[in-house]
Amino acid sequence: MNNPFPSAPDLASVELTPDSPAAIKAMVREKYAVIATQSKGDNEASCCGATSAWCGPDGEGQDYTVFSEDYAHLAGYDAGADLGLGCGLPTAFAHIKAGDTVVDLGSGAGNDCFVARAETGETGRVIGVDFTPAMIVKARENATRLGYGNVEFREGEIENLPLGKGVADVVVSNCVLNLVPDKQAAFNEVYRVLKPGGHFSISDVVTKGALPPHLKKAAEMYAGCVSGGITMDEYLEVVEKAGFTDVKVQKMRAVAMPLDTLKTYLPEDQAKAFGTGEEGIYSVTVFARKPDTDACCKPGTGCC
Repeated sequence: MNNPFPSAPDLASVELTPDSPAAIKAMVREKYAVIATQSKGDNEASCCGATSAWCGPDGEGQDYTVFSEDYAHLAGYDAGADLGLGCGLPTAFAHIKAGDTVVDLGSGAGNDCFVARAETGETGRVIGVDFTPAMIVKARENATRLGYGNVEFREGEIENLPLGKGVADVVVSNCVLNLVPDKQAAFNEVYRVLKPGGHFSISDVVTKGALPPHLKKAAEMYAGCVSGGITMDEYLEVVEKAGFTDVKVQKMRAVAMPLDTLKTYLPEDQAKAFGTGEEGIYSVTVFARKPDTDACCKPGTGCC
């Protein structure tokens, strides 16, 4: 079967529509399979982990480290597992305790899993889930190299997690949920796999105001963690509809997109104005808790 998507540098010409979730997933999987073979340096020379040719015009190789934050000071950090793909430090806000079972959604090469392991300790358990086979291979190789017997990686989609009900004390994720077409299904799954009283801390990308249409439809920017983002209000509404309580934003920072990147998709005047007014892109870390006992009628089920 022919690949439905062109090679990486040509993805800027691909436009996505809201009714193409399968195409979105195929494109994201293809892109992150390439990223799995690259170094952190290659991935950081981009918007959210693409090679420089994916982000700047003519592949100029400019430094586009606009999303990722520095992990190097955190216990458990392993440089070989850091591909520079995150947009926050969710484990730093996740209140992980010794002995906890932690699930990382979109675990990549294992960076957040290994940091989580340093907090949950030998008595805990960490499970990473990713839908890109190449990432699973890389993460398992890293775990074997580090000798971690209580860290495992499973291939699967966030909207249909390969986990039983109520297995996790804590769920974390770093710049991944924005890539999932059906965010409500994703948060419903987070709710399902958490134990009663469990919680999540998720770093993600959200928007303020509406993204310009050309930016929203660009396949490259979707896989680069930008146009898949929804507004902050919409994001919190999805979380609450899944049944979570104690919802709060733990951290929020504006992301300044490089002008050359924006000019790939917008007229120059719009590119220069983007982010200075009512619209913009933000990295957020959101916390929420699953109630100790399920209500007889959970919001979003249609029975309330």
